[in-house]
Amino acid sequence: MGTPEYAAVSLRQLLTTRHRVRAVVTRPDKPRGRGQKVEAGPVKREAMAAGIEVLEPASPREEGFIERLKALHADLGVVVAYGRILPRAALAAPRLGCINAHASLLPRLRGAAPIERAILAGMTETGVTIMQMNEGLDEGDIILERPIRIPGTTSGATLRDELANLSAELLVETIDRFADYGAAIRRRPQHHADATFAPPLRKQEASIHWSEDAHALWLRVRAFSPQPGAFATDRGARLKILEARFSRLAHDAAPGTVLGPSDEGLLVACGTGVLELLVVQPEGKRAMPALAYERGMKPAGPRVQRILGNGD
Repeated sequence: MGTPEYAAVSLRQLLTTRHRVRAVVTRPDKPRGRGQKVEAGPVKREAMAAGIEVLEPASPREEGFIERLKALHADLGVVVAYGRILPRAALAAPRLGCINAHASLLPRLRGAAPIERAILAGMTETGVTIMQMNEGLDEGDIILERPIRIPGTTSGATLRDELANLSAELLVETIDRFADYGAAIRRRPQHHADATFAPPLRKQEASIHWSEDAHALWLRVRAFSPQPGAFATDRGARLKILEARFSRLAHDAAPGTVLGPSDEGLLVACGTGVLELLVVQPEGKRAMPALAYERGMKPAGPRVQRILGNGD
């Protein structure tokens, strides 16, 4: 059960193993891309190419869907970024229940957006947890987990790719264990008192407000790069900031003031410290080095000190 590319990575890996994928459950097709053309999601495309039955319930609580799950007589349900909360009847349909690959070291960062939330929180480590699912929000017993480091250069997209590959690897290892030990596979309860949460992202969270601390803005740039992209405004047009660095350089300029170029980027004053823009994407254009973007700005009249606007 899964929907986006993150889940498709696991499906592709499972299809290379000795285990048989009886069916795929995914969310219904929806409009995608700039043209908003209705298209199948990555998991559905992989399943169709492999000749696997695809189930697309509008809700996983539909009686007909539950009955079809039971009729599959599957040994195990595997859930990766499905995007829907499964009811007890769906979790119990496979003989050994359902397992989930969650992109954090549980009980930390339970919820929908653990990857971006890990970067936004300035965490230096995260990982993948394989858990036996129950009806709670990522509260099931842990079967297997593995940590990875989050370097300071890592973007949300890069971390997502690394965790997708790790999820696929650990799922295969876990399913092999189920094949060998069945219901006797080892599990351990989560320590619920240590739980933290990763709620769904809101569009406005990608907005840059220059009055904030430069370090916090740097984390935001990394978390949302390249999509949807942290954004500010310049002369009334949206400006995505895709790569940046921060410094504690002291200044007395107003937040958003363009202080000038550096060797590699463009220095912008923040409430505390300075954010060095490295790669930006002007509205309606491709991504480019911030220095190239600045060289292309044609001043209207005498050059004056520019102040970038917030992303509101």
